[in-house]
Amino acid sequence: MMARADVERGYWDRLAKRYDRVTRFMSRPVPRMLELTVDAVRGRKRALEVGAGTGLLTAAIAPVVGEVLATDYAAEMVQQLAVRVDALGLGNVRCEQADIYELRFEAASFDVVVAANVLHLVPDIEGALASLRRVLKPGGVIVVPTYLHAETMRAGLLSRVFALTGFPGHRRFTARTLREAVEAAGFVPQREEVIPGPFPVGFIQATQEVP
Repeated sequence: MMARADVERGYWDRLAKRYDRVTRFMSRPVPRMLELTVDAVRGRKRALEVGAGTGLLTAAIAPVVGEVLATDYAAEMVQQLAVRVDALGLGNVRCEQADIYELRFEAASFDVVVAANVLHLVPDIEGALASLRRVLKPGGVIVVPTYLHAETMRAGLLSRVFALTGFPGHRRFTARTLREAVEAAGFVPQREEVIPGPFPVGFIQATQEVP
């Protein structure tokens, strides 16, 4: 029997080539999410993106940072990501397959970490955020725009429909519970916004708490 992690990775591998098309109905928050994220990372030297998917956010942040290491744990997603990066000629972007829990990078090696629409998908959110904190420089910035599946009644109903299709979600955030998870991991929110949509997006920009 396949482990749950392998089943979930397979879900994203199968979806990769259709991802941009099938998620179009959820795209209402995307322009504002991109605007806020670009503003948060602008001028940073080295950025890590986890859960980069097909590279929509990668393409937006690449022009405003020194370099981007864009990663995803699904091999087919990384292939689609690389296609977009090559097509756009983003020479400062490197694409890699990587697991959020087992990042193969030195501690304190990134100025900014971006994890967009990832935190509701991870089974161990404490472990995921601890892993991101490890590779972030002291005082560095983390950006975690996240779908809020429990913020509105409509989102909650849609989320339950998604679950019936095999969507591998692990939690339904509200803006408050997302902030609490970020703070519990040792980050200090600096900017927050709820962006409306079928699934609202909770945008949080935070800095790493320095002892």
